Amino acid sequence: MQSTTYDRQTRWVIMGVSGCGKSSVGLQLASALEVPFLEGDAYHSYANVAKMTAGVPLTDTDRADWLRALHTEIRDARLRHSGLVLSCSSLKRSYRDLLRSADPALRFAHLAGPRELIAARMQARKDHYMPTALLDSQLATLEPLQDDEAGMVLDIAQEPEALVRQILHT
Repeated sequence: MQSTTYDRQTRWVIMGVSGCGKSSVGLQLASALEVPFLEGDAYHSYANVAKMTAGVPLTDTDRADWLRALHTEIRDARLRHSGLVLSCSSLKRSYRDLLRSADPALRFAHLAGPRELIAARMQARKDHYMPTALLDSQLATLEPLQDDEAGMVLDIAQEPEALVRQILHT
């Protein structure tokens, strides 16, 4: 595999189910690239957060405005020729296609691991609205990156620092 070093104009989505470490890896990647980090969860509507808090999975309709807002952030960064790191579950190919329509060069880093590890991490979190009860619905919805999508799959059993190094030097 060819080695590439990414610059400050690369725009990244750190994707995966809840509890896989998107925020931790995203913050560290943004710091390494010296670009803004956007927490995708902060863009959810109150209604979406209330549904998830109650253990109700979101529908595509629920996610539509959220994804459009993230699309706008990615597009604006591209137009500014600015890098960006965004945490966003991006569970379905159609969601990633929408985000990629804002920036054809958008790259995805899919944080993946065994259900048991992710569930343990979710149970250990404090002050997060996403209950462990929704993990199975997220895993069922997840459509892994396809060969024609720019990105990589990373094993969350590794420390966030190691994952960031892999992203930067893959």
